[in-house]
Amino acid sequence: MKKSKRDKALEWGYSGLYSPQSNDVIEIFLNPGEYFVGGADFQVRTILGSCVSITLWHQHLRFGAMSHFLLSSRPGNERSGYVLESPLKLDGKYADEVLALMVRELRDEKIPITECQAKIFGGGNMFPDQRGIDQFDIGVKNGEAGKYLLAAYGIPVISEHLFGTGHREIIFNLGNGDVWVRQAK
Repeated sequence: MKKSKRDKALEWGYSGLYSPQSNDVIEIFLNPGEYFVGGADFQVRTILGSCVSITLWHQHLRFGAMSHFLLSSRPGNERSGYVLESPLKLDGKYADEVLALMVRELRDEKIPITECQAKIFGGGNMFPDQRGIDQFDIGVKNGEAGKYLLAAYGIPVISEHLFGTGHREIIFNLGNGDVWVRQAK
């Protein structure tokens, strides 16, 4: 029996917003703190401000993942490295934890992590007129944390669109690995 697109989305572990884009592609929208792991049947989109999105894609297997994280790590629990096993329940809001979640799920699907290509986006300054306060550098901290973590996992970054001002719309096609970015001030 052929599965419906809704059933496919649920099978891949995603219960959030999705819409059928065409007969062949299911579109998923990521809210802050969410991530998605899936195959070529999916296209994932999100809107970022100071948040950052990492995409991971395996070219030959046409399988990948995308995140939308808010902070580099849990407040008061800054890590100097990365962790796959944690006594805490991992949370997609944090760069180190969402990357661990994505890596775990990709490995469960037998995807060789170091053969994936990474792209990283976001980290915009949403308050460019208000300088000197540490909270306004969240986007830079997020972007730098994402790049550091990808290097720690040995995943090459082949493209980045980070920092600046304003928000970005991101669309990731898991069928071909393309990522479209539109930045607005």
